[in-house]
Amino acid sequence: MDATVRTQPGRFVVQPGEWRVSAEPAVLSTLLGSCVAVCLYDPINRVIGMNHFLLAVRRPVRGRAVLTSEAGRYGIEAMELLINDLMEYGARRANLKAKAFGGANVLGTRCDQSGFPCVGTTNVRFVREFLRTDGIPLVAADLGGTFGRHMRFASKDYSVHVRKINPLRSRALWDEERVYWREASQDTAPTPVEFW
Repeated sequence: MDATVRTQPGRFVVQPGEWRVSAEPAVLSTLLGSCVAVCLYDPINRVIGMNHFLLAVRRPVRGRAVLTSEAGRYGIEAMELLINDLMEYGARRANLKAKAFGGANVLGTRCDQSGFPCVGTTNVRFVREFLRTDGIPLVAADLGGTFGRHMRFASKDYSVHVRKINPLRSRALWDEERVYWREASQDTAPTPVEFW
């Protein structure tokens, strides 16, 4: 079950913590700061999906692989839930290709400081590591940097249109993400996920 906001027929907004899958013509969109959205698609069976996660890990651990840290479940859940739904809609895992976006350090501060600004860099590291480990080719990416992004993913040709957000809007986006981040980091009950 996914939680999304439908805006127009075939157009869906994917909010933080949500994902959407479609085997019908669709455009999936989201707004990203330090969050990451991964667009997965099976070009043979024509199924697309997108997730939007803020936290790859609860607490980043220096020098330790993201996928083996206990808190890596956030990003792993976001990816596995998306992959599971894609397969329910007829996609084959072996056919999947990925495009990934977001992970900005929208305040422009150094990421080696402790605190929230490191989330974007951790998310970027996580998504690259996850895709490499799972053997899903990352065919396009716009990750990191200091600008938020508005993006749309179209099922017609699997294209992704990205528009950078001005710094003032990026700051407001960071404030919104921080509220979500605090709520998510206090949630200790993991979502049940079936791993394939």
